[in-house]
Amino acid sequence: MDTNRRDALKLGASAAMSGMFISNALAAADGQPPIVVEPLTGKAGLRIANYLPKMGATSRLGLVTNDGMVVDIPAEAARQKVQLSFDPTSMISLASSGNKGLLELATLFKGRSSNLANVNTVILLSPIPKPQSNIYCVGWNYLDHFEEGLKHRADTAVKEYPKVPVLFTKGTQTMNGPFDNIPYDAGISTMIDWEAELAVVIGKKGKNISEENAMDYVFGYSAYNDTTARDIQQKRQSGQWFKGKSIDGHGPMGPWVVTAGGVNLEDTRIICRVNGVEKQNASYKQMYFKIPAIIAELSRGLTLLPGDIIATGTPSGVGAGRTPQEFMKPGDVMETNITGIGIIRNKIA
Repeated sequence: MDTNRRDALKLGASAAMSGMFISNALAAADGQPPIVVEPLTGKAGLRIANYLPKMGATSRLGLVTNDGMVVDIPAEAARQKVQLSFDPTSMISLASSGNKGLLELATLFKGRSSNLANVNTVILLSPIPKPQSNIYCVGWNYLDHFEEGLKHRADTAVKEYPKVPVLFTKGTQTMNGPFDNIPYDAGISTMIDWEAELAVVIGKKGKNISEENAMDYVFGYSAYNDTTARDIQQKRQSGQWFKGKSIDGHGPMGPWVVTAGGVNLEDTRIICRVNGVEKQNASYKQMYFKIPAIIAELSRGLTLLPGDIIATGTPSGVGAGRTPQEFMKPGDVMETNITGIGIIRNKIA
């Protein structure tokens, strides 16, 4: 990582270390469990949310503290008379601003007002509600997940583990908020499956990136679920992935982005619960292809841009790999927990 970027992330440490590592005492406005603010696992970093202060307001970015308070970035910049180098309503613009934007956020946080909203009183949106390109995804990135799918896979040609990351995309219309409903239409699919994943948000433009330099291109991380219609994937599309993974709203993300310095990947776990029952639980250390290898392979001849999203693969425990198979139905609640980053919760409806 270059020195300026490292210094910027260190300056952001005050945002990571303020308050206690607790979930909020206030109940969420819709009666759901309160939003959990997990302790960061990295030494320095910022939690950056995309949110509405209230229904009908304009969305903007906010810094989320450990005690669950939200610093309104555009309002705070105006109050402190700080000229921002990025659009404070756009995570993509912030990611594009690089070190300068991170330093500006650290300044805002240091001089923040004490009159802050609780995270449970605002409306959290997807950090990047309108991705500028399809969401890049990695298939079969955990050995156990590759094995559990063999008996149900429509395409039986692949029997040995791939030597390079297997890449595919999900359409941008799949993007959904961290606490929004996942659409269910029995006329389209009755085999909706969960796939908890760690999402990477790219921070600068790059092509043919080496593994050695790949982490310098990471802006931050978020929780993501590659929700999948298995009957479309395995039956209607004969094992082809794109359509079964690209149903509208089948890609919730959030609850915020944690900048790179706030995440120690070695301490990160990928967990999924359905109706409170744990279905998936694995460590980043169990990923077969780590993030540097994924970025290097993806960027071969393909330009990555700030704000691009990479879903790094799901561990074993998906519904399609179980005996008997399990799929979600209306009323079910899917929780995706990436430790050190946050928990998103989505109802099937």
